Amino acid sequence: MKLTVIGCAGSFPAPDTPCSSYLVEAGGFRLLIDFGTGSLGELQKHVDPHELDAVIVTHLHADHFFDACGYAVMRRYAPEAPQHPVPLYGPTGVGDRIVAAYGGQGELCHPSLRDVYDFRELRTGSFDLGPLTVTVDRVAHPVETYGVRVEHAGSSLAYTSDSGPCQALESLAAHCDVFLAEASYIEGRDNPKDVHLTGKEAGEYATKTGAGRLLLTHLVEPWNSRESTLAEAKAAYTGPVDVVRPGQVFEF
Repeated sequence: MKLTVIGCAGSFPAPDTPCSSYLVEAGGFRLLIDFGTGSLGELQKHVDPHELDAVIVTHLHADHFFDACGYAVMRRYAPEAPQHPVPLYGPTGVGDRIVAAYGGQGELCHPSLRDVYDFRELRTGSFDLGPLTVTVDRVAHPVETYGVRVEHAGSSLAYTSDSGPCQALESLAAHCDVFLAEASYIEGRDNPKDVHLTGKEAGEYATKTGAGRLLLTHLVEPWNSRESTLAEAKAAYTGPVDVVRPGQVFEF
């Protein structure tokens, strides 16, 4: 599998990175996991967006889905855009939420966006998506949110989405090759419960699950430090650790 980091900023775009978005490629299939604010522009540096085979939106906070609105414009009106809707998986009500965010009801707007997206609601469990096996499970966040595991030909990627500590992270990340974990919080602060992980907690899950590599993401850099987050994770996990940047590619 190949993982390309499209965006990795937490909560709002940073000067040098869009919000959460990750391109997973395997067996000729292109899956975009999350479509956060600003990610459509960065995506175009790496792939023709019309060639996406499916999209998964892990939850309905704007920093994880908002550029699905811009993509609807691109896919609908481009002269040579595909004529079939792209499957888009997300939490309960994902179609209604994206339509509401798109906000178009005029004569040029298809009110359901179903000419662009084949909306499908996620449920805990596994399903085949092209050559990929995808497993999702509810994680600890204030809205309905799914962590994701993607497997192909013996390789595996686990992604926390946004989550506080929870049992689902252990099962999703068990013995994965790459553990893409959010690390929005710093230890020693009065962090709200069931919202985000610290770098230390991400490292602890990587150790507990036997992950082959830990990639830290979703840092809110005005509020925390890459150096502190990395140090926390390395104190809890002895394997390879990176704080990701847009454009980075990992093959496994």
